[in-house]
Amino acid sequence: MDERRQKNRLNHKSLTLLALFIFCFIHTIQCREEMTERIPTESPSPSRVPDLKNDLRRISFSILLGILTGFCCAVLFTCFVRLVLRYMSRTPILKGPVIFTPKIDPKTLQSALSNENNQLIGSSPNGKYYRAVLDGGLAFAVKRLEPLDKGCPEIQCKSVKRRIQQELETLAGLKHRNMMSLRAYVREPLRLSLVYDYIPTGSLEDAMNRVRENQLQLSWEVRLRIAVGVIKGLQHLHFSCSPGVLHHNLKPTNIMLNPEFEPMLSDTGLAKLAPNWGTRTSGYIAPECFQNSRYTDKSDIFSFGVILGVLLTGRDPLDPLFGEAVGGGSLGRWLRHLQQAGEAQEALDKSILGEEGEEDEMLMAVRIAVVCLSDLPADRPSSDELVPMLTQLHSF
Repeated sequence: MDERRQKNRLNHKSLTLLALFIFCFIHTIQCREEMTERIPTESPSPSRVPDLKNDLRRISFSILLGILTGFCCAVLFTCFVRLVLRYMSRTPILKGPVIFTPKIDPKTLQSALSNENNQLIGSSPNGKYYRAVLDGGLAFAVKRLEPLDKGCPEIQCKSVKRRIQQELETLAGLKHRNMMSLRAYVREPLRLSLVYDYIPTGSLEDAMNRVRENQLQLSWEVRLRIAVGVIKGLQHLHFSCSPGVLHHNLKPTNIMLNPEFEPMLSDTGLAKLAPNWGTRTSGYIAPECFQNSRYTDKSDIFSFGVILGVLLTGRDPLDPLFGEAVGGGSLGRWLRHLQQAGEAQEALDKSILGEEGEEDEMLMAVRIAVVCLSDLPADRPSSDELVPMLTQLHSF
């Protein structure tokens, strides 16, 4: 994309210089011809000297006027060419299914999405998840969103649609074992449907709810594997993508778990595409996002710190216990308070205390979570630093 932009800029500059040279050259030739016609070949008489001076002034003025006219015409011509090139190179607004995998046939997908009996498998403030089955029996998860307001002006709507389309094409190119791949999307007048692989085992939020209800046991080894996978996904977004990509909405409902409990990040980058997609759970959002609406890679790290704290304690970040234990408290302040008091082991989920040596690993993970939950973004480590910090706790 950068090479294409540089090439277009060079073409624009070349056209400008060429047009300027042509106009100046033509006017210079005309002025020379006029000078040749007006200057007599014989020596002028004294009575003709004033007339000759006036002619020279007129010729000089004509040359200057020709240069200025040529320059103005060249600028106008360049602006016209730029407008034409920009119009020709702008992203067209696509309708219907846009497919990024050969597994999906556009007509089959369109037919599956129109089925009103698709199973609802989840919902969030920015959309609902459905299970759609294609004719061949292949199942996909479809997230239906409504990104545009009905009262949106036509020009503004087109601009927003193009921006959303460009972002989705960028997100479709993100490939990593800990990332959910966008397989297709379907744009309708007031609705956008995103197609992902269907993960029958659900999200990390589903798994932690089952743990709290004593319906599922997650060992420390499994929980650490989940944390390592999440931070590796963030590391890929922050450092391997050019330019870097921010998740914007990291929380357990957006972390899918496969049958081996390998995490995959979903909803990457969607929160910034349209205002009504940016609704986030307050328990996972960094304080600077509330204070000045500024979101950086360190904001993703804060969200990861909350997730690591949830894995360690088994508690929801909005648990009233944190406010009771620490005035105006949160999960991060509660963990920091216990760590400073030398009572960090009191925060650990008792159901995962098992083999010898695991408690030391978990206490070290508590320290990492506390650092990630620092109020100042500069005090938080980067995802590139967190990967070795977590992987050294256990052998992966």
